[in-house]
Amino acid sequence: MTAILFVAILVLGVLLYDARKRLASLEARFRQLDAPAVEEYRPAVIITDQPVAPSRVEAEQAVLPRPTVEKAPSIWAGAQEEGLFTEPEPSSQPPPVPRVEKPSGSGFEDLFGRKLPIWAGGITLVVAAILLVKYSIDANLLSPVVRVVIGIVFGAGLIGGAGIARRRADLVQDERIAQALAGAGVGSLYAATLAAANLYGLIGSGVAFAALGIITALALGLSIRFGAPTAVLGLIGGLAAPALVSSVAPNVPLLAAYLALVTGGITLLSRSQRWFWLGVSALAGGGAWSAIMILLGGLDGSSSLSVGLLIVILGLALPMMASADRRNPMLQGVAALVSALQLAALVATGGYTMLNWGLYALLSTALIWLTTRVATLRLTVAVPLIASMILAATWPNPSAALFTMVMIGIVAIFVGSALWRLWRMDGMTFDAGQIVLTALGGFGATYWQFGSASSGDALIALAFALLPAAGAALGWPHAERRQHMRFAMLSPAAGLLVIIAATLALPLWTVPISIALVAAILLELGVKAGPKVRQGALAFIALATVALLGTGGAAGEISRLVTTTPLEAPVQAIVRWSALLVTAALFAWRLSGSRTGMVVQGLAAILCYGLIAQVVPAQWLAIAAALGMLAAAEVQRSKPALDLRVAAAVLAAIAALWALEPLARWLFAGMAALTGDPMFVGDLPDRWSALRQMLVPASIGATALWRVRDGLPAMARTVAFAQMGVIGLIGAHILYKQLFAIGDMAAFIAHGLAERTLWEVTLGAIGTALARKWREAAILVGLGLAHNLYFSLLLHDPLWAVQAVGPWPLVNLLLPAFGIAYAGPSLVAKLMPEWRPHLPVPAAILHMVVLALVAVASMRQIFCGSIIAHIALGPTENILLSVLCIALGVGYLLWGIRSGQRSWRIGSLLLMLGAVMKVFLFDASGLEGLLRIGSFLALGFSLIGIGWLYSRYLKPDAAA
Repeated sequence: MTAILFVAILVLGVLLYDARKRLASLEARFRQLDAPAVEEYRPAVIITDQPVAPSRVEAEQAVLPRPTVEKAPSIWAGAQEEGLFTEPEPSSQPPPVPRVEKPSGSGFEDLFGRKLPIWAGGITLVVAAILLVKYSIDANLLSPVVRVVIGIVFGAGLIGGAGIARRRADLVQDERIAQALAGAGVGSLYAATLAAANLYGLIGSGVAFAALGIITALALGLSIRFGAPTAVLGLIGGLAAPALVSSVAPNVPLLAAYLALVTGGITLLSRSQRWFWLGVSALAGGGAWSAIMILLGGLDGSSSLSVGLLIVILGLALPMMASADRRNPMLQGVAALVSALQLAALVATGGYTMLNWGLYALLSTALIWLTTRVATLRLTVAVPLIASMILAATWPNPSAALFTMVMIGIVAIFVGSALWRLWRMDGMTFDAGQIVLTALGGFGATYWQFGSASSGDALIALAFALLPAAGAALGWPHAERRQHMRFAMLSPAAGLLVIIAATLALPLWTVPISIALVAAILLELGVKAGPKVRQGALAFIALATVALLGTGGAAGEISRLVTTTPLEAPVQAIVRWSALLVTAALFAWRLSGSRTGMVVQGLAAILCYGLIAQVVPAQWLAIAAALGMLAAAEVQRSKPALDLRVAAAVLAAIAALWALEPLARWLFAGMAALTGDPMFVGDLPDRWSALRQMLVPASIGATALWRVRDGLPAMARTVAFAQMGVIGLIGAHILYKQLFAIGDMAAFIAHGLAERTLWEVTLGAIGTALARKWREAAILVGLGLAHNLYFSLLLHDPLWAVQAVGPWPLVNLLLPAFGIAYAGPSLVAKLMPEWRPHLPVPAAILHMVVLALVAVASMRQIFCGSIIAHIALGPTENILLSVLCIALGVGYLLWGIRSGQRSWRIGSLLLMLGAVMKVFLFDASGLEGLLRIGSFLALGFSLIGIGWLYSRYLKPDAAA
């Protein structure tokens, strides 16, 4: 009671405050009307003493002549002459009429002080009435009849008060008071009627329906008379009544009917008064109540029917009547989606009865009908469709007969409507998606419920495949329909279900064959149906490849690609790989000339290799891949239109992969050899690996490249030949290492120099022979020369590395070993003429070094034998070494003078300078007697001879 009085005091206070503001506004208006209108000049004070530049407008006005206007002297004349004030120009406009200012107030105060209290008061009255009734019930103060009568009288009194307040507007001075009273009265009548019917059972269902209809009609009439707030309060009161008036066993059908009447009445009112927000609020409130009833559960047949009908009304019927503006389609779509989800929940919580399924079908059918009138709602059909599939899949222990009936209904509703609109003028891609989703989802739900991977399931899959197949068949007779995305969606969907049927009915190892067959059929359809269908077929050929690697004896078949593993079913493996190969080849042929065709051609090459691997032992697969490359090259050469370059490249890559293992072993050994460790034959692959995995495949590949060399881009041709050349050369080197079979350090000392020399000579000879027709072969000469310089002259030179050169003087390995380096520059200049201008100086230096090394090594071999490294010099050999150096220096000088090459003369001086230093610092200090004298005499004559030669034959102008 205290709360009610407090609210009443607030209401009276707000009314008094509003009346005071109105009186103040009237007094201000009267004062302004009585005051005379005086034109007042407001001088503009210039507070700066700096001259102000005139604006562009002022300058233009100063130039234009102005009419002379006489005016009375002003009290500001003296001030204007001083330049302190400016007088405004006379205007032809009449003086402004004084505007009566409305007393301004704070927006916060206006909202929370003027508006909300009135509305809150109306709501409070309704709540107070309901609480009063509830208190009387709890305290057993009044009988049920008296309670209901009091509620009705109270509501009628509030409505009567609203009428009085509207008629005495001069006294109330606020229309919201009448609105609040009317809304509260309507809510009270709703609550009293509902309590009489649902709580006390004083009236039957028929009387209750009639009473609620009368109250709803009354609410509509009052809302039209009193405005939107009355309707809002009536809606709030009507929707709050079921929650505030409790019941142990509520009558769900009556409650649903009540909610339908309340929301329906407010919705119709919102349309007539164009209160869109009111209709949305009514639908939201009704939807909330229907959701609550579903979540509470325990609904029997009549309750489920009533709730389902309420959902249908809220989701379809009422949104159509809510508004006629452009926002209504959006409201219809949202309402339909919410209702579909609520009906799905009703089906799930209601035991999946046929009654609930029927209501769901009714809503789905109505929604589809609605989409024929509002095209923007077409996509909303996906929600009930997906929900129906989920419901069918989660249906606990359904009987086959009921499940079949439900599934037939789903197909009839969603597929039937989609087929009807699929190829019409207003048909959409979504219609095809609707058919595909129904077919795939329907089979998935059916298989989830009853599936056992039997032939019966295969028949079910075929039955569902007929749905998208029927849609595609309807579009096939028209060429323009075959090009549409709808056809491209339906055809692969039918093919997928056919594949599922084949998987369920046939052995597992046939799965890739089934997929490949469907892919081929779709590809041939795509020839007439356009590229979209072919793209779907490509997905199936990829799926077939995945299935090939994951079904049947895939593990053994895959291992055959790299090892010789026995197959459990070789015929089966051959059939599987052959089917995929034929299909991929068909795709490559149909798609030739496109990038996709190139990719599929590469896949066909891999499948061809896999098919060969099922028959051929692993050790011959590299050669088989190379032969496949050669075959592709020959076909390419004879029929260029086929363009098998991608297949040839893929097979070449497969052959190159076989070379990786022996290549890796050779590389590890080669890296160690670069640091000085000998490359023993045990560190390398065997001869058969080199032949079968490297040399022979590389030779076949080079032949294939040579056959189609004119049809390849220059860069691709160079790279391919380089690849084959490197693999072949390394394979040849591994084979060559088998000839000497150097397996330990002793064998390396005895035969290392001979092995290197013969290899370097072979490279130079082959490179020279091939360079006559193929200029790039000169690289072999360069490799041989580089090998000689690094390994024979630098790393393992017999002078400082223990290497056997041979037992006989002059007839040994020194001359050929060092002769390669000596002849190298001349051979390079012959094969590469463009390098000739850059070779003289490097060639002269190399020649001088080689001559000095071979001379010193030959002299040491005479004294030491086959091994000349790490053996100390004897006295005689030491003297002869000095003489040899001087003789070489003289020879270099004579050749430099004769050929005019300054490099040789400089080399001569450096060599003789070194000889002199050796004689004076080492040789002479250790000699005695005639040997010492002879060495000095020899050195003296040598020096005199050198000087004479320089002065005699070397002219000053030749010094350059």
